[in-house]
Amino acid sequence: MRHHDLVVIGTGSGNMIIDERFDGLDVAVVEQTAFGGTCLNVGCIPTKMLAYAAEVAHTVRQASDYGVDAHVDKVRWPDIRDRVFSRLDPISADGRKGREESDNVTVYLGHAEFSGPRALTVTGDAGTQEFTADRIVIAAGGRPMVPPPVEKSGVHYETSDSIMRIDEIPGRLAIIGGGYIAAEFAHVFGGLGAEVTIIDVADSLLSALDETVSERFTEIARDRFDVRVGRSAEKVESAGDGVRLTLDDGSTVEADRLLVAAGRVPNGDRLNLGAAGIDTHDDGRIAVDPYLRTSVDGVFALGDVSSPVQLKHSANHEATVVQYNLLNPDAMREVDLNLVPAAVFASPQIGMIGRTEQQCCDEGLDYRTVVQPYSDVAYGWALEDRTGFCKLIADPSTGQLLGAHVLGPQAPTMVQQLVQAMALQVPVKRLAEVQYWIHPGLTEVLENALRGLDLD
Repeated sequence: MRHHDLVVIGTGSGNMIIDERFDGLDVAVVEQTAFGGTCLNVGCIPTKMLAYAAEVAHTVRQASDYGVDAHVDKVRWPDIRDRVFSRLDPISADGRKGREESDNVTVYLGHAEFSGPRALTVTGDAGTQEFTADRIVIAAGGRPMVPPPVEKSGVHYETSDSIMRIDEIPGRLAIIGGGYIAAEFAHVFGGLGAEVTIIDVADSLLSALDETVSERFTEIARDRFDVRVGRSAEKVESAGDGVRLTLDDGSTVEADRLLVAAGRVPNGDRLNLGAAGIDTHDDGRIAVDPYLRTSVDGVFALGDVSSPVQLKHSANHEATVVQYNLLNPDAMREVDLNLVPAAVFASPQIGMIGRTEQQCCDEGLDYRTVVQPYSDVAYGWALEDRTGFCKLIADPSTGQLLGAHVLGPQAPTMVQQLVQAMALQVPVKRLAEVQYWIHPGLTEVLENALRGLDLD
């Protein structure tokens, strides 16, 4: 049986671990699908490229608000899709080629399972291959969660893994789920011409976000889509060439395609972790310590398969921590997931960092809030934006931000200055007063929010 010094399962963020500092080791990587992981192939990069195309179309349709009469003549979906994947597919292929041509890296293509604490089998086109390793990094990611009524129905459905490569925009698209994936795909296909229905069991869309953001986003979504919150699909069946969903209130939704965007689950349950003795949490995530070590000596885990934060930038951070700890086993670093920002590239966009107001309440914190509308600043007038805002939450005793939530145009960019302030522990008053704020820039929304916080 072949033995390696190091094995990495998964070529998303896990692939970035292996650089020239590992040239002296016998390294192996295992990949079941496409090199590059979720983000490159079926996740954040292609969705944002599609979201921008939808934003362009949506902006054209709203042009009359600015005194410009315009209309969308045609949406060339194959061209939009191919613009995305003609750029991304070669990157994935080059990533595989680079590893295959490396002198010290062996590439195993197929599905990996543990057969012992540091022993693996990989089943693929080359048959079943078995090997052991001194150290293993599990970076196997996650996959879309499919609710039982859909899975058992036998009806064809799409997930985020497949919907971006379909051949034409559906006339009617039903989406199960109300989180960020559902919100972004509603924007993509709604912006490009589909009639979209969103079904979610929560009482509002994006219900995990701050309640002010969630409530406002749901109100805005109702103006564009058929939104059914507080509802679940009890029955799913074929209806001609499409699908019919019967909801728990007896109402029905008919669509040409069904997209399941009800969340994601870690892939640890497919790795036969029990054979290795690797512990997991109740939700299926692999359990790791602050150094990202699993319960088995020499085995690390990172990214969606283990992390409570399922975001690419957090997985990349975890990969740098694992890389350092592999290279410096006697002086390891701990992972830091305390202040991880996030964004939703829907319409409107959302950027966020830190606690929500609900979390502050649950923790019994003393806090102050302010909600500053885009419509109160000059650039907000230029945008004709009547729904966007910045919500800040701060600790009156320290003057520090506890959370920041921005909804509106360029929200992911807008929130970054607040991310920096929280990371550097800059007090609200100093952040507002130490710098010039460009007038009439959109960032005046942030300035006015900071100055509007009553911390006395």
